[in-house]
Order: sequence, then C-alpha cells, then structure tokens
Amino acid sequence: MNRSSLIQSQQWLISILAIIVLFFDTTCISAAQAKILPRLSVKRPPFLGEPAKFSEPVSEDLQTFYYNQTLDHFNYRPESYTTFEQRYVMNFKYWGGANASAPIFVYLGAEADLDSDMSGVGFLNDNAHRFKALQVYIEHRYYGKSIPFGLTEEEALENANIRGYFSSAQAIADYAEVIIYIKKKLFAENSPVIVVGASYGGMLASWFRLKYPHVTLGALASSAPILYFDDITPQNGYYSVVTKDFREASESCYKTIRESWSEIDRVAAEPNGLSVLSKKFKTCNQLNNSDELKDYLRILYAVAAQYNDPPLYPVTMVCGGIDGAPKGSDILSRIYAGLVAYEGNMSCYYTYITDDSQTIRGWGWQKCSEMVIPIGRGDNDTMFPLAPFNLTTFSRDCTSLYGVPPRPHWVTTYYGGHDIELILRRFASNIIFSNGLRDPYSSGGVLKNISQTVLAINTVNGSHCLDILLATSTDPDWLVMQRKAEVEIIESWIAQYYVDLHAMKK
Repeated sequence: MNRSSLIQSQQWLISILAIIVLFFDTTCISAAQAKILPRLSVKRPPFLGEPAKFSEPVSEDLQTFYYNQTLDHFNYRPESYTTFEQRYVMNFKYWGGANASAPIFVYLGAEADLDSDMSGVGFLNDNAHRFKALQVYIEHRYYGKSIPFGLTEEEALENANIRGYFSSAQAIADYAEVIIYIKKKLFAENSPVIVVGASYGGMLASWFRLKYPHVTLGALASSAPILYFDDITPQNGYYSVVTKDFREASESCYKTIRESWSEIDRVAAEPNGLSVLSKKFKTCNQLNNSDELKDYLRILYAVAAQYNDPPLYPVTMVCGGIDGAPKGSDILSRIYAGLVAYEGNMSCYYTYITDDSQTIRGWGWQKCSEMVIPIGRGDNDTMFPLAPFNLTTFSRDCTSLYGVPPRPHWVTTYYGGHDIELILRRFASNIIFSNGLRDPYSSGGVLKNISQTVLAINTVNGSHCLDILLATSTDPDWLVMQRKAEVEIIESWIAQYYVDLHAMKK
C-alpha cells in the first residue's frame, strides 16, 4: 500500500472510530449531528505506515451460510413470523466432531459487518486447535448482510415499523436460534458452547449467558461496560480514565492539554481567530467554530487512550509529540505537535467528517432506543471542558430523529446491573469479564470477582478488547498471561461439563 493510500485509510478509520466519544457524549448533540453517531469498536485504526493485522490463513477455512431468521421473537402476530436471511460463518478446521462432543466457540457479532471483526479477532482461531473447537461467527441483525426484507440498512431504518425489530433482545434471541439450529444440523446437541464477544458484543455475550444458560455453557465478555447505564457508574468515568492515562504518561503533557481548551477559545474569539486556528492546525476545511477543533482533539485523545495498545502505546506517542515540541513553543504549537505524532505528517487534517456508514446509522438508532450510556464531564474533574450528560436534551433530539423517545432504563430493567454483586453471586455462573484498566470503558465494567465462576480478569496496562485480538510474537507477558488465564478458566468449565455429561449418561 502506498503512502497516499495509507493516509486515506487512516483518516477514514479515524473518522469511524471518532464514534467512541460521540457514542456516549450526548450532551449537546443536535438532530442534524445525531446521525453521525459512534459505536464501541473492537479494533483501533492503524497508524501511518503500520501494516494491518489480518488472519490470512483463517479465511481459507471459513464457510458462509444463511439462516432463515424469525423477524420478531416476542410476538405472535402474523407479521412476526416473517423471516430474513441472517449470515453466519463457520470454520471446521480443528473441530473434533459431534461424536466427541467437541466444543463450539461462537463469536457474537456486534454493530458492524461481520467481516470487519473476523479479520482481527483472534481468540477463537488461536485457541480452536487446543480445544478441538468448531468456530462460528454470527452477524448481528441489521448489519452487514443480515438486514430484514432484503432492504438496505438506510431503507430499514427509515421505516418506523421495520426498525422497531432492531434491538439487543431480538439480536440475542437470533443467536440462540442459530446456535440451536447448528447443533441440531450437526448432531452436536452434546457439544458445549462458549460465546465470545467484545465491547458491545461483550455486553451481548454476558447477557446471552444470563438469558440463555441452556444454550451456552459460558461467556467471555471482553471490555463490556454493562454497568454504564442509569446512575451505576459516575458520568465522568470514561473521561477520568482518559485523563489518568495521559497524566501517568506525562504530567506536563496532561497540563498542556488541560490548558489548551481555554487557549483555543481565546484565539477563536480574536479577529480572524478561526482562520488562525485553521492555519495552525492545517485543517482541510475552514473551522466554523472553536468546538469543531476541540471536539476533534478530544476524540483523538479518547481514541489514543481507548486503544493504548502495545507496542506503540498511542498515548505515549501523543505526549511524546507534545513534550518533544521545540523549546519555547506555545501551547497550541505543542498540541499540534501531538496531533502530528499521532496521525502522521499530513497535508491537512479533517476535523469534521460526516460519515454515513451502515455502522454509524445502525448504532445511531441503538443509542437512541435502548443503549443510553450517560457519559459526561463535570467541572474540573477531568482534563476536558465541562459537559454534563443531559437526558432531557438527549431524549428530545432522539425523538426529533426517530419519532420515539429512548428508554434509558430498559437495559437495567431487562438485563440487570444494579446491585450486580448481590444479584449475580447466586444467580449467574461461567462468565469472564475481561478488562484493560487503561481502557476508558473499563470504568463501566465488572472489575471484581462476583463468585467462583463469575470472574473479572484485569490487566493494569491493557486497552480495549486487546485480549481477544490476534496473538502476536511481540505481545507483552502480561497480555499472554491474561489470555492464558481465560483459556484455563474455559477449560475448567468444559471439563466439568464433560464430567456432568458422563454422569447423566450412566
């Protein structure tokens, strides 16, 4: 790939992953802007000149299938029985077969085309040989090639009646149907199932184990912020972790960023100030207001923190640029140096990108219906400007877009979350909640063991979904040990299942 292509690829991916902040930062979102909504993404964008990581050998072993999925699992109206084609992909390469009751690993697709995750998620394929496991990847309804009525996603979302079937509850019911169908088709009713998910998919994996324990033996939920609903997690949790990441990397870097917001506003207020800022930061388009630049930088810092992966450690890259600026540089020159260190030296930088991808559209609806995660920022509690979450404003803007208000308490009503230690201690089993504590979303995750089988595996230096990505020879020891611990726990679940299965057959 040439340099020009790499630059275009990076800026496109950065624009997609700008969603990580906007996904939750719903304070001042307008009806016009609300279409550009973020999601929880599994992977970070590549840096300039960095080769992309793909699981090339795996692709040759993948087989694609389609299941005639039920449109509405929870009603008995005639239209509820309508079906649509849901895509799933299987890899039989290492499977020990139904006669051996060999396990089935199932990856639960999230808010994206299934292909994008299969190229980078390595946990299933990296461990399938050890477990002699069948690998199954199921696409989430309304994404990729799994959209009802043969419509495009845009067409489906424009129809209020059709988008009403687009929910997490319908999605995990889909997964249950597909898994049961596969096991029956392969005469593998006794094969234990382990579901794996990351980010939003990690939430689905944990909820799937709670709702369908008869379908899956256990779940690995990577970077799943299931406690970032209602008032369970403080609003500023996300940005507090971003701030902590930068402060630990460099106190002077942290202070520079903290002081930069008022300096941007000061310059913007001067005659021709926006032109001065546009020139200083080499923006591809003239800035219309100071918020465009501040939002762009806020997103950049959040992406760096969320995907603060080894060996590059993006937060260190940004701070290296800020602290390494020529002696005597003013605040904004140092901030610009951090931007260049992270994104590369480009001819210009897009500070406001209107992406209308399938993911942005789909997640926009999910966010405005049930995935209401109240991330905000208080006064002087992070290195970012004040921006508290305002549910009234958020509900008004979602209603203007979709004609219905969000249900901000539905997730905790349907799946739980309040008093989770007390409730799940006796009710749940066989769930691993894995988190990297440098991931801002870890602030809404389960970080303590709840019981002997509902376990939290944390890494101090870990980032978002890092444990389920492709293993490499350069992975640090702490990451290797995290994955090893997860595998050993899953092995214990399966071993006990086989003991129980054998006893039942006597």
